[in-house]
Amino acid sequence: MKQVAILIEDLFDEREFIYPYYRVMEAGFRPLVVGPEARVYKGKTGLSWKADAAASEVAAEGLSGLLIPGGYAPDRLRRHEAVLDLVRAVDRAKKPLGAICHAGWVLISAGVVKDRRLTGYFSIKDDLKNAGAIYLDEAPVVDENLITARGPADLPAWMQAFVLALMQAG
Repeated sequence: MKQVAILIEDLFDEREFIYPYYRVMEAGFRPLVVGPEARVYKGKTGLSWKADAAASEVAAEGLSGLLIPGGYAPDRLRRHEAVLDLVRAVDRAKKPLGAICHAGWVLISAGVVKDRRLTGYFSIKDDLKNAGAIYLDEAPVVDENLITARGPADLPAWMQAFVLALMQAG
């Protein structure tokens, strides 16, 4: 079964994790939860979820795409080189790469935003622009394989665009 990685770290936004998790399943893909380590992570409101694998154990070649939920987790995720390497590899392979809310921080640290159109939570707008991104206050924003959204209210449109990109990629 084709896999879509969903990144996780402590203080993830449960809405931005669970909704994509099940939408990926509905589309016929296996969600592969990936963290810096294969352990249990706790969300912002206390929900816990175990990562299936550590980022260092996952290769972009085995993925159909990758999703990055928001919350405070992106600030933690971007501190791990294996996570950034995986994001870079998925982007280089032009596979669907989705980021919502604060997940733009991971994209910035991975160095994949320069001269690209994207969006994110309004409080990281300056961070995105300072990293060379072309910030748009709309959702979803699709720039080739990069699919971004601002926050939970954008989940339906964001996941519709992401699933469409998965289907078109084959």
